[in-house]
Amino acid sequence: MAKAIEAGLAKFAEHGVGVETCLVCLDGTDDVAAVVGQALRAHPWECVTVGGGLRHSDDQVELLELVINLIRRHAPDAAIAFNDNPATTYEAAARWIGGAHGAGPAGSLGA
Repeated sequence: MAKAIEAGLAKFAEHGVGVETCLVCLDGTDDVAAVVGQALRAHPWECVTVGGGLRHSDDQVELLELVINLIRRHAPDAAIAFNDNPATTYEAAARWIGGAHGAGPAGSLGA
């Protein structure tokens, strides 16, 4: 999974777009509200991409709700994008950044 994420994030560099990641719940010990809130307050975000690990599992519904509401609270001006898999993270964000939408940094949240 780590290599797939790295490959997907490399596309941002290829296109000259800044990106940061915030992976949560990999071992179940994260204080998700604190970790995600801190990441979202770090910059004004143009787009936040929510990864499939948060969306494709029925037992992650409450976590997905928490993350979406944290984005709304701490990055209210950011577009919210959804990737299909780590390899499509840039394409998901690119639908909302650059060109007519601006050129600010993008964030990627995943589990």
